[in-house]
Amino acid sequence: MQYKGRLCQASGKTVLNLEELRVRPVERSEEPGYQGLMQAHHYLGALPKIGETLWYVATYHGEWVALLSFSAAAWKCGVRDRWIGWDFRHRYDRLKLLANNSRFLILPHWHRPNLGSKTLALCQRRLPGDWRGRFGHPLLLLETFVDPERFQGTVYRAANWAYLGETRGFRRTRAGYSATARSPKKVFVKPLQTDARRVLAQPRLEFPYTHGVPKTMLSADQMRALPEFFAAIPDPRRAQGRRHPLPVVLAIAAGAILCGMRGYKAIADWAQSLGPKARERFRCRGKGGRYRVPSESIIRDCLIRVDPRHLDTALQRWNAAYGEADESLAIDGKTMCNAIDAQGHQTHILSAVGHKTNTCYTQKKSAL
Repeated sequence: MQYKGRLCQASGKTVLNLEELRVRPVERSEEPGYQGLMQAHHYLGALPKIGETLWYVATYHGEWVALLSFSAAAWKCGVRDRWIGWDFRHRYDRLKLLANNSRFLILPHWHRPNLGSKTLALCQRRLPGDWRGRFGHPLLLLETFVDPERFQGTVYRAANWAYLGETRGFRRTRAGYSATARSPKKVFVKPLQTDARRVLAQPRLEFPYTHGVPKTMLSADQMRALPEFFAAIPDPRRAQGRRHPLPVVLAIAAGAILCGMRGYKAIADWAQSLGPKARERFRCRGKGGRYRVPSESIIRDCLIRVDPRHLDTALQRWNAAYGEADESLAIDGKTMCNAIDAQGHQTHILSAVGHKTNTCYTQKKSAL
């Protein structure tokens, strides 16, 4: 990390040549320093990496001058959703095409005219390529929320972001959302291509904007019911050291797959993103007033070792209970590259997906 605050202070208000400003992703070895500066100088403090997140640093002659964080878009935002024109199902399936500028910090002694807007412009230019290279899908729209009690969004306006209005003022809490509205935020957006709004609102996404697999949205009742479908499956693990009941692990894995996750890491990341109410509905283990979700290694261990016949029976029961809304199903097969049975055969998964609801109703695991 090259941040030398005292040298910058000594230079006074020297005019910068903004053509020499550079923006690049933060390297892994630099992340502790990045977080330390965010915690020390940003009024909201540091923000951990959760899900799809990219951190950037702006440098001038090798010295750090500004820090930026882009992460998952807000789950709900009325003015943004009305501006895009998508409905509930569109929003759920397409949020990964949006990113939130969750932190923007110009370091002390580096506040100069046009530095902020230039930094944003440089970041916007390279972000779509970096995002696709890191996460494997495009990025169409950026959003950010500005606290009007502290700022007016001047930097974003100067970088040609569009002001949409204010949020209602409710904020996320450990229990869900706050009961009263307190601090509305100004909402700004920046399309990364001219037809971003049209693409996000169109009835059907096509390549290259489609990503992952069909998804569904789990209701609270479905979350509560899922563990019951796996309650009769024998646990292949030793009794000693079991931190999470098998029905809970399998229910979370099934819920993640229903919501479009594929792969052990994606399932584990989805589990970590669950809020307190969702964790309680899945019957996660409580400790110290908090609900714990199983780790990636535990999820992998259970899915590899559980009897496929018992798993298929449970999923068939789920299909019988929740599959009546679809008149026809699409069948899709996948090979699990890293799942090998005792005979050395690769494991194959056959999925049934509803045409109308895009719900993955059942999966059968077998070794061929």
